[in-house]
Amino acid sequence: MKAKATLKQIAKELNVSVSTVSKALNDSPEISSSTKIRIKEYAKLKNYKPNVIGLNLKNRKTKTIGVIIPNILNSFFAKVFSGIEKVADEKGYNVIMCISNESLEKETHTLEMLSNGTIDGFIVSVSEEAQKNHEYNHFSSIINDGTPIVMFDRIAAEVDCDKVIVDDYDSALNSTQHLINLGCKNIALLSSIDNLSVGKLRAEGYLKALENNTIPVNSNIILRADSEEDLNSKIENIFENNTIDGVFALDENDSVAALKIGLKKGYKIPEELSIIGFADGILASRRLSPSLTTVSQHGVDIGEVAAKLLIDRLESKEEHVPYETVVIKTKLKERESTRKL
Repeated sequence: MKAKATLKQIAKELNVSVSTVSKALNDSPEISSSTKIRIKEYAKLKNYKPNVIGLNLKNRKTKTIGVIIPNILNSFFAKVFSGIEKVADEKGYNVIMCISNESLEKETHTLEMLSNGTIDGFIVSVSEEAQKNHEYNHFSSIINDGTPIVMFDRIAAEVDCDKVIVDDYDSALNSTQHLINLGCKNIALLSSIDNLSVGKLRAEGYLKALENNTIPVNSNIILRADSEEDLNSKIENIFENNTIDGVFALDENDSVAALKIGLKKGYKIPEELSIIGFADGILASRRLSPSLTTVSQHGVDIGEVAAKLLIDRLESKEEHVPYETVVIKTKLKERESTRKL
């Protein structure tokens, strides 16, 4: 039996967009007669049959949103997802969650699979591999084919779409400044996410705070790694071979590692060592002793805003709605790992 062609295959072979193929097969007045004839003849030749997945993508509504997150074990992403689901439920949408596991290939495959008519739009936090390789064509391709995407937290500046971010640079600057205000003069930077956009912005904020206070940059107490394993293999050297009185950690795992190693090395926290970390989970606030002072990213709020942006775009009657970037302000939650001013 001859295999049936898909809309995407036809579009690729004829070098046109999926939406053009769909409109031509639907006799849309937007498509010229010659193009309609060419597409219809080719579709017939390739044994194309209309189905609920392929045809009329733009007008068919599934009332389903696809969410792609990089890591299911990260409490921040869990909070974002709960915010997305809350708004989606209120608006009568279903949610399908997929995990890229930081893989560019899996991220691309998931986008292609679900954009074939299973969902109306995506909410995505970009995978580590995509950011490391600066590879974002898979997002642009999906958007150009008529499926909207909202990016959150980890975004691709090169891709035109709606975005929801936190004030990573400013919050890092303010957190480092808080440590300086506490009297810290030798503040270590710990990052296992230096290949991510958020990691780079947070590191820049830390460096700017040092500059603002004319504190020399000490590269011996700055650890910028691309993975948790890399950071953990080097972190003890920071504590053993340098004098430090403060730590700014750029991820929840980095924050926990700093606290554990600090205690292991005999530091009194917060009397001798103050620690601030980016974290949004109960691990930092309830399960560690002393509890961690954290930069709260308001994950639930990010999810709610992202879902509203996507649904508003899906339900808009206007053809060209300008893309929007919403910045969610973080909040410093002071706990036991920092001294009081």
